[in-house]
Amino acid sequence: MNVLVIGSGGREHAIALKINQSKKLKSLYCIPGNPGTESFALNFTNDVKNHKAIINFCNEKKIDLVVVGPEQPLVDGLSDHLRGEGFKVFGPSANAARIESSKSFAKKVMTDASVPTAQYVEFSSAQLSEALQYIETINFPIVIKADGLAAGKGVLICSDQSEAESAIKEILELRIFGDSGNKLIIEEFLVGEEASIFAITDGERFVCLPAAQDHKRIGDGDTGKNTGGMGAYAPAPIITEELLKEIETVIIRPVLDQLVKTNNRFIGCLYAGLIITKSGPKVIEFNCRFGDPETQVVLPILDGDFLELLYSAASGNLNSDAVKYSGRCSVCVVAVSKGYPDSYEKGFVINGLEKIDDEVIVYHAGTKRKENKILTNGGRVIGVTSVLKSFDLKLAKEKAYEAISKISFNGMNYRKDIAEKAFKHLK
Repeated sequence: MNVLVIGSGGREHAIALKINQSKKLKSLYCIPGNPGTESFALNFTNDVKNHKAIINFCNEKKIDLVVVGPEQPLVDGLSDHLRGEGFKVFGPSANAARIESSKSFAKKVMTDASVPTAQYVEFSSAQLSEALQYIETINFPIVIKADGLAAGKGVLICSDQSEAESAIKEILELRIFGDSGNKLIIEEFLVGEEASIFAITDGERFVCLPAAQDHKRIGDGDTGKNTGGMGAYAPAPIITEELLKEIETVIIRPVLDQLVKTNNRFIGCLYAGLIITKSGPKVIEFNCRFGDPETQVVLPILDGDFLELLYSAASGNLNSDAVKYSGRCSVCVVAVSKGYPDSYEKGFVINGLEKIDDEVIVYHAGTKRKENKILTNGGRVIGVTSVLKSFDLKLAKEKAYEAISKISFNGMNYRKDIAEKAFKHLK
């Protein structure tokens, strides 16, 4: 089977690496890929925004399956154009991808499907004064979200009216998120512990992969600004078998059914960002693709044929037995550039990559190769990920931090507390 993976981050490195293990794989291509994928796949620099060029590439290489990693190409309709030319694609249509690209759309889907989520009100850019009046009538803290895509940074937690007023003006008036801030959502603040669930689906049937937990804030103890993700671990012990069944029954199933009902059938990975409250699991957000960095810890702990799972979903006949949880565990610590998630410099040499042992995978997220050196090329640079053959998250954490201590680049920063939340759930 000839497979094309779209994307250049740590998530796509993880997806491509797992696909590369399949005996059904003939050739693996990445557009554009990164220095991590070039060791086992063929990277090409085609413009992902040029759908015609991607289609021509797929025809030339006789591609049997396209896996679209990031959200933007999905929102831009790449899957639609590829399917229109007869290619099998793992990734939803642009309409179905609105589950991520429009928070108001996602909220309506959840409301109509009676899925538990935070209470909310939405305001458009023409309703600035109404939004400011509304926050005078509510209790704090609250959550304010830009309606559209904001690279994981469009969620602002406001502890008082002053912070909320600033957030509303920044989004609707100052347009810090551009057109993604044409509307905003004001939500109640939910209390609980978060978890991420990936549901692989052909639109009707689905299978949930082991739960993970992401660490969004830049600083230890979940402090500071939101980022694209500073680390993750899996499986997350807060999600028991009983709780997973509840999530499948009251969240995943109703949402997929509602999307079919509204002619928005979802094919791909439905990512449920959940919070486990005293009254049960509730949805914080949905994404239309695999999470990053959760993918980096979920995929290595799966046995079976991951390519078969994705291909069967894309073909409309999900093989839910293609993969299963292996009993392993994984911890990923993300090394970021100084200044991230705000402005940062690029182009620093990454040292120590050759010192990492076989129990650790270094996923490339924001890197580039120049001659024989690997340089920083983004905010989130690498994901140093331990993978143990047994379930021992404490040891997995130790292994990940032991490995990252061997790596360095100018201004490198990382959290020191990834996976600690898991330990209180372990007996």
